[in-house]
Amino acid sequence: MLPDQNLVPPHLQAVQQRRIERITKSINAVKERLTTEINYWENQAEKLKLEERAGKPNTRLNYDNARRRVDELKGRLFKRLEELEQERHLSPKPPMVVGGTLIVPGGLLQRLLGNPQVNTVINTREKERVEKLAIEAVMAVERKQGFESRDVSANRCGYDIESRIPDTGELHFIVVKGRVRGASTVTITKNQIITALNKPNDFILALVEVPESTQLSNNNCTVRYIYRRFPRHSGFAVTSMNFGWQQLWNLGKEM
Repeated sequence: MLPDQNLVPPHLQAVQQRRIERITKSINAVKERLTTEINYWENQAEKLKLEERAGKPNTRLNYDNARRRVDELKGRLFKRLEELEQERHLSPKPPMVVGGTLIVPGGLLQRLLGNPQVNTVINTREKERVEKLAIEAVMAVERKQGFESRDVSANRCGYDIESRIPDTGELHFIVVKGRVRGASTVTITKNQIITALNKPNDFILALVEVPESTQLSNNNCTVRYIYRRFPRHSGFAVTSMNFGWQQLWNLGKEM
């Protein structure tokens, strides 16, 4: 079946149904209004005719005017009903394309333009996978040190990992930022900034560099920790802050 055979019939049916409803209302309204006027002038003509037979003067002229008015109204009624009946009939034409939209993925466009940062652009699924690998890599570092750590990233409490030192019971609150190698920026949220400011001695910013590969594993991730070094919060209206990845990376201690 051709495209117009799929598109035209449903559209025609919808338009025709709306038009028939409108035309039916118009026909009823026209009939009611003009028929009322016709009946009025026919009654007037009959009265004038009776007055003329009774010998009342000047009635002939008024009678003729009344009859002309009746004929005029009947003509208007016939013409208007004929026009409305013609409007019932629709003749569909094949659809015409009047415009189009070309959707180009942003990553492809940037790559075609030669943007050097295209290699750092990853889709949502890849981003989630990188973040998961980053948390797993940090958990492995904590376990290697003998600490008891658990993933609390789903709680959105201002940090991603809560790590406990068994001997002292001391807790470390770790924010994990995983990026594919070559990333330019990293974003720290308001909750994470507040956690860093409220717990400066227990807060750790863990940076995880993940290789750009289809076979990602936490075994080949590089982890660096930043201890007790964090810029002051810029104000309560700030929802997040962006930092240069390489600058933070240079501040970190490799684990």
